[in-house]
Amino acid sequence: MAAAGRVLVYGGRGALGSQCVRYFKSRNWWVASIDLAENEDANANVVVGATESFPEQAEQVTAEVGKLLGEEKVDAILCVAGGWAGGSAKAKSLYKNCDLMWKQSVWTSTISSHLATKHLKEGGLLTLTGAQAALSGSPGMIAYGMAKGAVHQLCQSLAGANSGLPSGSAAVAVLPVTLDTPANRKSMPDADFGSWTPLEFIAETFYDWVAGKNRPNSGSLIQVITTGGKTELVAAHL
Repeated sequence: MAAAGRVLVYGGRGALGSQCVRYFKSRNWWVASIDLAENEDANANVVVGATESFPEQAEQVTAEVGKLLGEEKVDAILCVAGGWAGGSAKAKSLYKNCDLMWKQSVWTSTISSHLATKHLKEGGLLTLTGAQAALSGSPGMIAYGMAKGAVHQLCQSLAGANSGLPSGSAAVAVLPVTLDTPANRKSMPDADFGSWTPLEFIAETFYDWVAGKNRPNSGSLIQVITTGGKTELVAAHL
């Protein structure tokens, strides 16, 4: 049976990425994962080489995705790579955390954006992962806020004329507060899980947007706010 659609999931081995791979696969989509390790559930994998050089990593991923796809276009590229680090400007770990956050959020989002210019269908969808906390100052997590703020700016830039994205396509950033992942539950066992967003909600939302259902305008920053187990999507107006 022919695939219903084709999607690249950048960060496809992480908690949210794995959920997206499973969700789209269950709907008969061809799914490729891009990550530091393979996701066995995916139809295809591009394994990212660990390096301290951004151009080196970007060129490697770009070349391997090009080899994998050839002339085939994809309906969506979902960049769900990322991570979190705390610390103020005084923290001993500031430099290390800035480096890590830049690699996890900005490198991946930049590569995903360039891949979209090459491999996304006209009318396709690129999603990036920002953070609600980065809509304002984040003194207790300087590195995280800076990196996510850069992702927000990138998303807005991609919506402009001559950004390089295909005709009719959209770049949309999701800005979660806290995602309900095993790692977050382990590190915050006493938190109010009713205010955490289920991963399946994000995957379902992406699926709807790819299909054109309630898709926000390109450049939108969409806050994902969960209260009492109920999740809402709220556009941020800067």
